[in-house]
Amino acid sequence: MESLWDNINEEDRKRIDFLRAELTRHNHNYYVLNSPEIGDREFDEMMKELESLEAQHPEWDDPMSPTHRVGSDLTKGFQQVKHIHPMLSLGNTYSVSEVEDFMRRTKSSLMGETFEIVGELKFDGTSISLIYEHGRLVRAVTRGDGEKGDVVTENVKTIKSIPLQLDGDDYPDKFEIRGEIVLPWEAFERLNKEREFNEEPLFANPRNAASGTLKMQNAAEVARRGLDAYLYYIIGDNLPCATHYDNLMAAKRWGFKISEAITVLHDIAQVDEFISKWDIERKTLPVATDGLVLKVNNLRQQLNLGFTAKSPRWAIAYKFKAERALTRLQYISFEVGRTGVITPVANLDPVLLSGTIVKRASLHNQDIINSLDIHDHDMVYVEKGGEIIPKITGVETSMRDSSSNRVEFITNCPSCGSRLERVEGEAAWVCPNKYGCAPQIVGRVQHFVGRRMMNIDGIGEETAELLFSTGLIKNIADIYDLSHAQLAMLDRFANRSAERVMTGIKESKEVPFERVLFSLSIPYVGETGAKKIARSVKNIDNLMSMTHEQLTEIEDVGPRIAESIIEYFSVPENREIIERLRLAGLQFSLPQDSDEGGSDRLAGKSIVISGTFVHHSRDEYKALIEKHGGKNVSSISKKTDYVFAGANMGPSKLEKANALGIPIIDEDTFLSMIAD
Repeated sequence: MESLWDNINEEDRKRIDFLRAELTRHNHNYYVLNSPEIGDREFDEMMKELESLEAQHPEWDDPMSPTHRVGSDLTKGFQQVKHIHPMLSLGNTYSVSEVEDFMRRTKSSLMGETFEIVGELKFDGTSISLIYEHGRLVRAVTRGDGEKGDVVTENVKTIKSIPLQLDGDDYPDKFEIRGEIVLPWEAFERLNKEREFNEEPLFANPRNAASGTLKMQNAAEVARRGLDAYLYYIIGDNLPCATHYDNLMAAKRWGFKISEAITVLHDIAQVDEFISKWDIERKTLPVATDGLVLKVNNLRQQLNLGFTAKSPRWAIAYKFKAERALTRLQYISFEVGRTGVITPVANLDPVLLSGTIVKRASLHNQDIINSLDIHDHDMVYVEKGGEIIPKITGVETSMRDSSSNRVEFITNCPSCGSRLERVEGEAAWVCPNKYGCAPQIVGRVQHFVGRRMMNIDGIGEETAELLFSTGLIKNIADIYDLSHAQLAMLDRFANRSAERVMTGIKESKEVPFERVLFSLSIPYVGETGAKKIARSVKNIDNLMSMTHEQLTEIEDVGPRIAESIIEYFSVPENREIIERLRLAGLQFSLPQDSDEGGSDRLAGKSIVISGTFVHHSRDEYKALIEKHGGKNVSSISKKTDYVFAGANMGPSKLEKANALGIPIIDEDTFLSMIAD
């Protein structure tokens, strides 16, 4: 007899299936078709309902469920596999005449047979190979060295434009589809702003950012960054069509994101027209491109043309010239950072460059202004470093107004009026009024609450400025005196926003000592330095009492950092802030058990890690090296003591280690070295 429980379970199962199908469809509409049918709130409510039902019924878990696209923070080291078919590179051309040569060679090789060309955009990202079986994604592999690559399936599953389960029923049982993982301009600029704020090195271009993101060990962070994907080639034994173009159109029906730019071209005139069109229109695209790809359309003809040792004879890449624009300088503003450094910024007449409107470009320091010899309202040449970071590369002096004045660097702080001071040995000028200059105070607050520091959700740039301008905070310690009532009374602050900030403040009291130390904005003490200092000194009191000589004995703490630390703690205001933060409950010491299992067995040893491992992830091994007194280094040199090699170690590193006579150790050897 069927029970009421059975009926409830059946209803839950139907609802789960329905929600999975609907959320998958809405993801496709939003990320692939760019035509959403519902709003974010409705989508989020459906997702929360599905998460709740799946939590109630773990027996129905499906790794392809939309709930799994957020990624896990438990991703380990990447396995390497050999590609079923090598991932070759394309031959490059840089002129229309070279493209015409390619067309003539192709016609000759095909014995005069008529052929079509498929024109596509060449997306500037990182190549990926996706394997599907029975309509489900089973493996995603990076290009690697072309012969083998890293398995990054869990990270790729977070990319919402890549289908986990295909639509339709005419796809082959097993096939490979290749494409490009990209980071859209908007997401890239957001990521670089975060990194700039956290004083981390900026990514030079979206390609590097996409590649680095795809290889992260934390799939949840991969999901947050917002990667996208365009697919451009299918390989398999039972493809539905005889031409490349028709197979891509079939892939589009199955749910893959195929560029709308793809076009069948019948002669060199149409190819020339295609090149001219996209040399202009690519500048408005939401993602980076660095050229076009031209492929013979017919698969039989591709097979007949074959390959060279490095590339297919049936395809070629056309690379666009680096883009440069001429625009007028409106004025130069001088901006104050949290450390007091004054940065000159060129404010420009808006100009379209590599897909975005450029209005501002950093001039970095006085020396660069002088070397460019910039005058008021000059016409200046602007490029994008790596096609993203705007920079002024020259001045068109022939268009200069003869009455214009040479731009002079300011002598006083634009915010507080203090006389600027030149940093000895550097090109930077700084405002010395650290504790009375508004941008410096607000900047330190913004740094303190950042994700990699205290991670106080709800206090962004505008909120930090608002809290300062209303007098609620004058330094970072004041954050812990804020109340829900004070926040709720602020403009644009709802009750929920106030609750979020108060929750973030409470949770920040559990942030470990090394991050608290980084959050204090001690000049020259970055994230890695704070970690090493915290592990060495154990608590803030030890650090505050150390001499210059004692500080420089800490790994990677040189004279400048030591002087900066001593100067920071010599200021009464800073010591008062430390005591208030201590009373608020922040962590100013390492846990008592932090040294458990540690030793000095690797003291003074520099170790390079390469390859993949079985017993621990690469990050876990790096932590073990530091815990036992060793130092992780990224490149092999004469100073390297050991190369810790896992499976699939890079051949160049192996060759260099052997040439320098550096010992190569495996996992078992390493573990025995640190064993009790």
